[in-house]
Formats: sequence, structure tokens, C-alpha cells
Amino acid sequence: MTKRKSKGAYMISAVAEMYGIHPQTLRLYEREGLLKPVATEGNTRLYTDEDLQRLEFILSLARDLGVNISGMAIILQMRERMEEMQRQIQEFVQYIQEEVLTRAHAAADPAKGAIVPGTEVDVSHDHSAPEESGKGALSTQHSAEHMEFFDNRSG
Repeated sequence: MTKRKSKGAYMISAVAEMYGIHPQTLRLYEREGLLKPVATEGNTRLYTDEDLQRLEFILSLARDLGVNISGMAIILQMRERMEEMQRQIQEFVQYIQEEVLTRAHAAADPAKGAIVPGTEVDVSHDHSAPEESGKGALSTQHSAEHMEFFDNRSG
């Protein structure tokens, strides 16, 4: 139903003629809050391309679906809410993507972003006999288990 050919602002008479409706219909839609054209200093209504898109949707609701003005107001309000929610979801997805990248880079460098601070393991001892090395063998075994756990989670 697009009848626009150029960009700009349109006077009420031009819009009414383009869409085959009476100017009073446009004024009614404005009174009901369905359309919000810009008013000049001389109180001339100017409709933008965005206003015309909205008008096309309104006319589609009225002509194709038989929706009354109250129904149009509800539908337009729901549409605006959905667009706002979609915008918020897009922002959230972008935030999550950035956070995942940040954490992935931090995980690549163990010195940054570690959830549990790492402990250094003494590998200079011979750990083949745990009873002789005591604490060293235990901490090495403990650290190896942690490394295996984290390796399995990231894969």
C-alpha cells in the first residue's frame, strides 16, 4: 500500500489525496492519538515518512481487518511495546556476546579473570612416593584434579 515516492513532510490535504481519505479522517486519527503529525508555527500539520508508514498500518487495520479506532489504539500500543521489548532484547544479546568474548579472552590468559585463584604447584620433588613427599604430592594431585575438571568443562 506504499504510495510515497519521495522523502519529506506532507500537508494534510496531500496525504488525504494520496490515500483516498478525507482530511477529517486524519484529524480524527490525530485526536484519538493514533497519528502525531508535526505542527508548524501556523498550526499546519506536516506528516513525515514515519507518519505515513503508521497511517498505512492504520488504514490496513481499518480496511482489511475491520478494526475500529479503539482496537487500533490497542494494537498500536501493543506494537510499540513489542518494538521496545525487541530493542531491549537486542541490547541484552549484544551485552551477553560482549561478556562471553571478554570472559573467553580472560580464560585464554589465566592471570586475568580467574574465578578461583590458581596456586602454584611444586614440581621439583619426586612425587612417585607420596608418603615421602607428603604435602607436595597431595597439592600436585589436588591441582591436577582441578585442571582436569576445568579442562573438561571448557571443552
